[in-house]
Amino acid sequence: MKKFKLLFLLLLVTTITFAQKSPRKQSNGKVGDVAITIDYGAPSVKERTIWGELVKFDEVWRAGANENTTFSFDKDVKIGNTMVKAGKYGFFIIPSENKEWTVILNSKNDAWGSNGYNKDLDVLRMNVKPDYMDSNQEELDYAVGEKEIIIKWAKVKIVIPVQ
Repeated sequence: MKKFKLLFLLLLVTTITFAQKSPRKQSNGKVGDVAITIDYGAPSVKERTIWGELVKFDEVWRAGANENTTFSFDKDVKIGNTMVKAGKYGFFIIPSENKEWTVILNSKNDAWGSNGYNKDLDVLRMNVKPDYMDSNQEELDYAVGEKEIIIKWAKVKIVIPVQ
């Protein structure tokens, strides 16, 4: 009976993990000698209006689907003008309709979505100007470039400078 319960539990966990509509993804790279890992749920546009509707303007968004998006750095790193200690951080975005967007690194990295977000735990808040693209990026994508982290989804591209 114990084996049956264990098998059932394992099948349940496997089903939930692999049935997610927004699969977990990782993006890895290096900026200089700093290794960066980004872990995120990758939702798709699916003919929806993303910015301003699915993701509300002027509200904190978890920058992915399901569990928090996290950024990990194996060494101290400079993002914009802010020094960030090595570690793992929750990542959030506050999109705006008519002004720059705010990107946030938060010391709480294990929340579900934006529900556990606490502004007092921010280690970085930086404004970035979104680039509006002609082509559609169907699935949310994070990439580590030579000197930046690049985020693309729908018709928006955000570049976060990293040193």
